[in-house]
Amino acid sequence: MIQYWKETTMARTAPDASAAMTGEAAPATGPTEPPEPLEPPEPEGAGRRPRLPDKVPPTVHLIALGIFTMVTSEFAVGGLMPQMAEGLGTGVPRIGYLITAFALAMAFGGPIATTALHRLRPTAALLVLFAVFFAGNALAAAAPGYTAMLVARIITGAASGAFFGVGLSVVARITRSELRGRATGIAMQGLMVGTLLGLPLSTFVGGLWGWRAAFAAIGVLTLLVAGASAAALPRLEHQDGTGDLKQEAAVFRDPRLLGAMLSSTLIIGATFAAFSYFTPILTELTGFSRGTVPLLLLLYGAATVAGNAVVARFAASRTLTVIGTGLALNTLFLTVFALAAEHAVPAVTAMVGIGLVGVTMNPAMITRVQRAGNARPLVNTVHSSFITLGVVVGSWGGGVAIDAFGLRAPLWTGAALALIGLVTLLPSAVKAGRG
Repeated sequence: MIQYWKETTMARTAPDASAAMTGEAAPATGPTEPPEPLEPPEPEGAGRRPRLPDKVPPTVHLIALGIFTMVTSEFAVGGLMPQMAEGLGTGVPRIGYLITAFALAMAFGGPIATTALHRLRPTAALLVLFAVFFAGNALAAAAPGYTAMLVARIITGAASGAFFGVGLSVVARITRSELRGRATGIAMQGLMVGTLLGLPLSTFVGGLWGWRAAFAAIGVLTLLVAGASAAALPRLEHQDGTGDLKQEAAVFRDPRLLGAMLSSTLIIGATFAAFSYFTPILTELTGFSRGTVPLLLLLYGAATVAGNAVVARFAASRTLTVIGTGLALNTLFLTVFALAAEHAVPAVTAMVGIGLVGVTMNPAMITRVQRAGNARPLVNTVHSSFITLGVVVGSWGGGVAIDAFGLRAPLWTGAALALIGLVTLLPSAVKAGRG
């Protein structure tokens, strides 16, 4: 019965409720960027996948749920700092280091974990990562002290980094190439919704039942999503060349791939240079009360969800145009925010604009990287590391700027990073123009 459900699920259309993200894209006018060529069918055999459906398969939503779970765990510490500091017998600053540990584990541990699992089939690798992630959250829920919690964050961070890479590879394998941008957008809604709801949900659960209950709840959610994934995701065999680390690593010699990943770092860095300090900027410069700021951040999060859905529709057909437009608009919004931070209407408008065109570039960024390299787990995981590096660089750069020039400085830092990101697109734009 499960095997029958696996095979038929791939042929179903997405539910009407997600039509805004999975429906047919509007016809484009003017010249379009060439779509990625279709992959040849896999050979006959026990592991042969069914014919790819004409629409984004519903099983892509399972990858989105997995990403949502991991992002919720990532943001949980931010909403539970005082409770965790008391429970673990340490100070709030040391609890803050747990956030850094998670990010660094994603950036550096993710590729290591992906490499360690490279001989497994993609769906099997996902289930192993679910198990590791569950173990990390179980350790976090039961951690007797700070050291155990630090180890738990490193384990979950590394599993999260690898999950992004392997999960996006699975999305590419089960979706027709002309639909991959849209499918990637659906998967990345897990990131957007996790950013929107992860912190308040973990804070809510922690407030009712304690911080350990928040990590236990994430563990339960992990088991539920893992079980659904085991039942629904199709069996995928290795592609040609997969499993040979030397062959897979050779793709990183291509400067186009490294350039695309560097652009992703700058796009995310530009956004997080500002986003990391929205709360003090909105309270101390714009003049909003602390009780109002969470509502404004929810508005920002809603903008990321909407922006991601729009970007996903054009990520495959207008990849470079979408990224360039996003960077240009982000530069504009960050500049407006910096110039008018004391005025509520332009400040909030600019903040919402940053939400629409900042991290929402992920579907187009991923599409660009996969075309420059490939859609296999190692490339996707290393790209996730570059994205995480953008979070670290942006947050750190914004903090340094505050120390030197005041609260307005992170907004200028973000605008500068976005402008540099635009410059990195010039070689690709010139080549596309000649073509």
